Amino acid sequence: MKFLRYTPYILAVLLTSCKQEGKTLAENLDDDKPDTVLHITPPKIKFGKLSQAYKDDKHYVIQQYYNKIWPKDELSGGLLIAKNGEILFEKYGGYANISKKTAITADTPLHLASVSKVLTAAVALKLIDLGKLDINAKVSSILPEFPYADISVKMLLNHRSGLPNYAYFADDRAIWDRHMMNNQDVLNLMAQHKFPLYFKPDKKFGYCNTNYVMLALIIEKITHKNYRQVMKEVVFDPLGMTHTYVFDYEKDKSTAALSYKGNGVLYGWDFLDNVYGDKNIYSTPRDMLKFDLATYSKKFLSPKLLKQVFQGYSYEHKGERNYGLGIRMHEWETGEKLFYHNGWWHGNTTSYVTLKNDTVTMIALSNRFSYKPYKIWKLSTQFGNYPIKPDKEDTAE
Repeated sequence: MKFLRYTPYILAVLLTSCKQEGKTLAENLDDDKPDTVLHITPPKIKFGKLSQAYKDDKHYVIQQYYNKIWPKDELSGGLLIAKNGEILFEKYGGYANISKKTAITADTPLHLASVSKVLTAAVALKLIDLGKLDINAKVSSILPEFPYADISVKMLLNHRSGLPNYAYFADDRAIWDRHMMNNQDVLNLMAQHKFPLYFKPDKKFGYCNTNYVMLALIIEKITHKNYRQVMKEVVFDPLGMTHTYVFDYEKDKSTAALSYKGNGVLYGWDFLDNVYGDKNIYSTPRDMLKFDLATYSKKFLSPKLLKQVFQGYSYEHKGERNYGLGIRMHEWETGEKLFYHNGWWHGNTTSYVTLKNDTVTMIALSNRFSYKPYKIWKLSTQFGNYPIKPDKEDTAE
């Protein structure tokens, strides 16, 4: 597989300026034999080495940006920006538990919220790549209770299913009495009530957490293992993501990092806090960097499937935003693409940005509600020619 050389997503060849430093062709030491077992292979890649001057320059620029976004140094979480796997900027602050004054450090797992979908999708895609799951298979052929005959696995991945949001129908006390819910409960409720779809399958894009709740059940059905165990065996352990886990309410509620409203008031647990696939992975910026680097390996996915991951599927309306298979994107008429995923659950707000052409990773995790983590994509202009308009507050005075 000539992943790094021949896809449009990865490395440019020429060293053109300080901004573009490090875009020399990487040496990929992986062999061309595809994986035959279900795990994500750690990458064997020698990226172009960054000069100290480049790293100092970028650190300074990012520090200035950080000072604008978090002017009082009030980040409650973690921020990491890296190029070629080398960390350019890293910052942690705030508390995992305010009442106990438990400080957030580089090793503190925080709730990824919907960034969890990226990892769920990676496992589903690996099953597809190994021939254990058909991307075009009807969900009902895998989960017999599933009541919607025309929805495929692919429609779950790219949010074109039209499924109703489980958080909304489960909020009706006539349907659910608010005891702790799990993924099978979501499926059972849809089978029992046959809630109307929001739209005809594959007619348009409609972001919906239920899609990834069903994907987690499909992963369990195909592997004959619990999703938590699969994620550990396929992703976390092979990549050395030692501070990453799937939350288990009964096991982890007393030790997991808590989340807070913007004013510092605690968000309590609720009956949806044991549903996974769409959320409920806890991780750190450093662990997410390990995952991101693995996506550059020739063994991550086959070229054919990888191309499907990083393409848009919803063009019913004009615009630069789109969604691939488990990843959001900006697509510009100039040809540039930027891939990312944001998340929001309780007080947790998160952002994962991956600039494939520039081998840049940006991760912001916060456990105290704030829109600020979503702003980090604006830093992309420091690494490539992305036609991003600065916010008014980002412009120089």
